[in-house]
Amino acid sequence: MDRDDVTWHGYWPAAPTPFTADGLLDEEAWRALLRLYAEQGVHGVLVNGSTGEWFSQTPDERRRVVEIAVDEVAGRYPVIAGITAYTPGEAIGLARHAAAAGADGVLATPPPYVHPGPDEIVDYYDRISSATPLPFMVYNWPRGVAVDISVHQGLAERLAALDNVVAIKDSTGDWLRMLGTVEAVCDRVRVFGSFLHRRGLAVLMEIGGDGNIDGGGMGAPFAVPYYEAVARRDSDTARAWADRYTALSSRLINPDYSGVFGTPIAQLKAAMRLLGQPGGHVRPPLLPIEDEATLRAIDAVLTESGLKAALEAALEAAPEAAPEAAPEAEGARG
Repeated sequence: MDRDDVTWHGYWPAAPTPFTADGLLDEEAWRALLRLYAEQGVHGVLVNGSTGEWFSQTPDERRRVVEIAVDEVAGRYPVIAGITAYTPGEAIGLARHAAAAGADGVLATPPPYVHPGPDEIVDYYDRISSATPLPFMVYNWPRGVAVDISVHQGLAERLAALDNVVAIKDSTGDWLRMLGTVEAVCDRVRVFGSFLHRRGLAVLMEIGGDGNIDGGGMGAPFAVPYYEAVARRDSDTARAWADRYTALSSRLINPDYSGVFGTPIAQLKAAMRLLGQPGGHVRPPLLPIEDEATLRAIDAVLTESGLKAALEAALEAAPEAAPEAAPEAEGARG
């Protein structure tokens, strides 16, 4: 397989997994969130990734999250299942379940905590990517696993050469290293990275790259039309959408992917609650953001960036969606 065997591109949420206030998997809120993504026109979704709090779920819950996603999305956009785990055996079990459930692909970081070297990383990905026929996405996430694929000369190319690897999600936090990954492998695999700004637009137009996989997908009202303008090669329109997205994201997320107002997932779910979106609650070890001053500061970003107005305009343009969405969003707020 290579990049031409999939059509993966554009703006994808790395979806949060909604939990109830008492810590249960909130299946109705999860379905409502997947419907919201469909209404927003996203180009794909990653489930059970870092934002999906895979680390605080049981194996049965991780499998159930995938099953619901495949059922609810029903082919409207690709569903990629995160299978990150500490051992190849664990990851392979999750990959085989994702294949049986009907997922469109799987994704994994290097094993957390282990600090594997380059040869060990290649062996790990060879084992787990070959366990099923599903297209595979490598996830470079040094903030979460303390290993940065992009610092090892030739490692991205070795991973891109594995039979089922068709994409790399590069979240190194170092933009020039990400650019090096694009230059090294974008002719062979799809590259999802940091492209939702003017520099990213220049790279997409002249060098390569395929999309963003964004924690939570709150920026969809700006990012979906950005990527649709990129596909049309309409730089002027894309630049305007990039500026609107940057006005939101730069006030919530730092360049190293840490959150401005708290840990990124807690901050995301707090923002989604303020927007009435079905993000649900965090699970320990994460704690909810409940400080009123912090919530007011987050709310100010959502307002001043124009996101609230964009979401309200979308609702007015599709009033038939409002009666269904409103009670589910209310229920997700606990």
